[in-house]
Amino acid sequence: MTKKSVPRRLKVRYGLPAKVLFCKKCVISNQRPVSEVEYRHKISTKKKVINFDKQGVCDACRYAEKKEQIDWEKREKKLLTILDKYRRKDGNYDCIVPGSGGKDSGLQAHVLKYKYGMHPLTVTWPPILYTDYGYDNFRNWIETGGFDNITFKPSGKVMKLLTRLAIENLFHPFQTFMLGQKYLAVKIAAQYNIPLIMYGENEAEYGNPIIDNAKSLRDKSYFAAKKLNRIYLGGVSIGRLKKQYGLSQNDLAPFFPADYRVLDKTKIEVHYLGYYVKWTPQESYYYAVENTGFKARPFRTQGTYSKYNSIDDKIDDLHYYTTFIKFGIGRATYDAAQEIRNKHITREEGLALVKRFDGEFPDRYFNEIMDYLEMKPEKFHKLCDKFRSPHLWKKVKKEWKLRHTANQDGTDD
Repeated sequence: MTKKSVPRRLKVRYGLPAKVLFCKKCVISNQRPVSEVEYRHKISTKKKVINFDKQGVCDACRYAEKKEQIDWEKREKKLLTILDKYRRKDGNYDCIVPGSGGKDSGLQAHVLKYKYGMHPLTVTWPPILYTDYGYDNFRNWIETGGFDNITFKPSGKVMKLLTRLAIENLFHPFQTFMLGQKYLAVKIAAQYNIPLIMYGENEAEYGNPIIDNAKSLRDKSYFAAKKLNRIYLGGVSIGRLKKQYGLSQNDLAPFFPADYRVLDKTKIEVHYLGYYVKWTPQESYYYAVENTGFKARPFRTQGTYSKYNSIDDKIDDLHYYTTFIKFGIGRATYDAAQEIRNKHITREEGLALVKRFDGEFPDRYFNEIMDYLEMKPEKFHKLCDKFRSPHLWKKVKKEWKLRHTANQDGTDD
């Protein structure tokens, strides 16, 4: 475990740990938030981050070890019990699969329908700016896979404004997209009286302790809110969005959590398929290619070495770049950490990939994104400097350098 003390004079932002740790088994650092979906604060000062044990190993790696000990046949029997409880034969939908036709939603919808005999309704909150291949994958998912689909497209005008505000105030291009995506399935389930929502990967795969099993909507705090006046969208209060930006309650409603009163009347359950069947991202990719017509990106994703993870939205790449600025963790770190846990690469290989690709600026769609957001590129670059936490970054000869890296070649290593 690499452990570095930070002088007290260095400011620590976002509620991150002052001491930077790197996992002994993978390449992730303890600066990784367990959840990037925030709406109750302008910028959280109490951010929860991935946990490291006394041996210097992160929760995600420990979960990967635990997966090898799980009796997956027994877990699948539990899944069958749940599906038998909700399976319908009257032509109505019996479960919801949220997704956009990527490798994960491709697998989960196909397995539920064709292996387990369920009748899923797929639900999509579309990307802010579709990539051509992302849209093709969405169409192939529905057409080749043979799934019914509800796509909810929020107002482009409102989405554009909230996305720009989220960048300006939070440096989080995906905040409003992630909020809409998170809450849409629950709202549709309540509206259509569909009792089961099945997500794909278990969040414990990434060290998120929020969900390690099923989550009944009896615990509504993750999906619903009682008081909208506590919510910030794009780092701006609801009242200010209405007064200063002229947005109405109707404009903002798609981004709100579900209403507690509505969920009080439901018996909806949320489950993760990855809890019941062994989940491996690379295997999901192969399955989706074969069964739902999924195609990888025709070129390497900037900031990393892969071609098939999170490729639907042109803003995806920029989002991962902002995590590099705020938390010192780029897209190659996320990908390499997961592949190390799945034993597809060694830690040494992961370190080399991180050194080569992490923090690469995603210029392929950058100007198009800035045009869409009506933001000058120069402003974005200034925001990069504004949102760097001093305990992570140091300026050396007019160039920003990380103080600590997984490769132990930071300015303070």
